[in-house]
Amino acid sequence: MMNNYSNYNDYYNMMNISSIQNNQNNQNNKLNQNNFQANNNYNFNKCTYDQVNVQNLYDAYAGFIRGNMFPDLYNEYKVTKPFNIEPLNEQAEMLTSIDALCFASHDLNLYLDNFPDDKKMIELYNQYRVQANKMVEEYEKKFGPIFVNSDATNTYPWSWDNRPWPWENN
Repeated sequence: MMNNYSNYNDYYNMMNISSIQNNQNNQNNKLNQNNFQANNNYNFNKCTYDQVNVQNLYDAYAGFIRGNMFPDLYNEYKVTKPFNIEPLNEQAEMLTSIDALCFASHDLNLYLDNFPDDKKMIELYNQYRVQANKMVEEYEKKFGPIFVNSDATNTYPWSWDNRPWPWENN
């Protein structure tokens, strides 16, 4: 059976288009006004914090499992307690540490975009960045390259794929 759209134009012409457009404009105006009111979900993630003291931050791992280094900005949403990551072996433990340190440095980088003159945060950012780089270097010595553009791939024969893949380990 074929759809019959021949009546569509008649129905469309019968509708009062101007009243629909006016209604949409009124809704858009209300929406735009609400975007700038406090305590609504439209500006929940808006940067509304002032400069933060370094001592008021989560450590790298706590920030990583919460997805936020700033306790005042942490929203539990539906999870009342963040999931604690329990690595099963040394390799997974090192990867978790790398993830946490990289996350911490990235989150602080975003903070520094807003407050570029915060010397203590710059120092903390560099501390996390250096720790992450050292951890990556240590990981690559034990388990091979973690990034395709890593110095650990500067070998002959090509070392990117000479290790067993994770699904090949028993």
